[in-house]
Amino acid sequence: MIELKSAEEIDRMAVTGQFVGELLAELREFAAVGVNLMDLEHHARRRIKERGAESCYWDYTPSFGRGPFRNVLCLSVNDAVLHGLPHNYALRDGDLLSIDMAVGIDGWVADSALSVIIGTPDPDDLKLIEATEVALKAGIDAARPGNQLGDISAAIGGVARRYGYQVNDEFGGHGIGRTMHEAPHVPNNGRSGRGMKLKPGLTIAIEPWFCRSTDKIKFDKDGWTIRSADGSRSAHSEHTVAITKAGPQVLTRRPGHDTRPGNRSAQPAATS
Repeated sequence: MIELKSAEEIDRMAVTGQFVGELLAELREFAAVGVNLMDLEHHARRRIKERGAESCYWDYTPSFGRGPFRNVLCLSVNDAVLHGLPHNYALRDGDLLSIDMAVGIDGWVADSALSVIIGTPDPDDLKLIEATEVALKAGIDAARPGNQLGDISAAIGGVARRYGYQVNDEFGGHGIGRTMHEAPHVPNNGRSGRGMKLKPGLTIAIEPWFCRSTDKIKFDKDGWTIRSADGSRSAHSEHTVAITKAGPQVLTRRPGHDTRPGNRSAQPAATS
């Protein structure tokens, strides 16, 4: 069942989204050569506790996982792209790190992710991250009343193809609000003009992720970490978005990051 949120409820989600965006920005700056993944995890745990928020990841037990997830971040390095388990690993020069997090504050959830190069960037990695960010923006721009769900998916998939990447359909975006995963599923590829009509009050997480040279994935023995099947590097970008009468409203915008042209959708609905 899909629950459309009121303007007041979207405002409450925006409070959570602001915290998520700010914390992701902190983690992006904190991540550097020599920093251990567990340092990032414990920094996030401390900040979440200080804010009085709750991690949506802690004790999360989906059908594809192995036992409850006992961390507040997904930290995926290089060929890992989703659900990476924080572990004892010191970041190295040139690593590609994806950081994903979802928290709830006062019963309302927001989810967001970014990818960043540690130290010296490889141009191919920069292109890969750029593709996910451009696809995210395209998906957000398509999240307007009167459009259909397939318009978002088609926009994301179109960007992937323009950059020369394939798209995996097994994991994508999702509805979000009172819980981390709500209906509908938001695929990263699809056909425009198909699927449910987008209405004001729909809140979704849009999250393109691409691998350099494959659309196939494999799971680590930990049962969580998802990697590209061929070992190629991967990147992931995500925002929580509300569809309003005025257009898409990005609830998880990050300080100093969402200034690219076209980000008018990141403004609060009240000022759109």
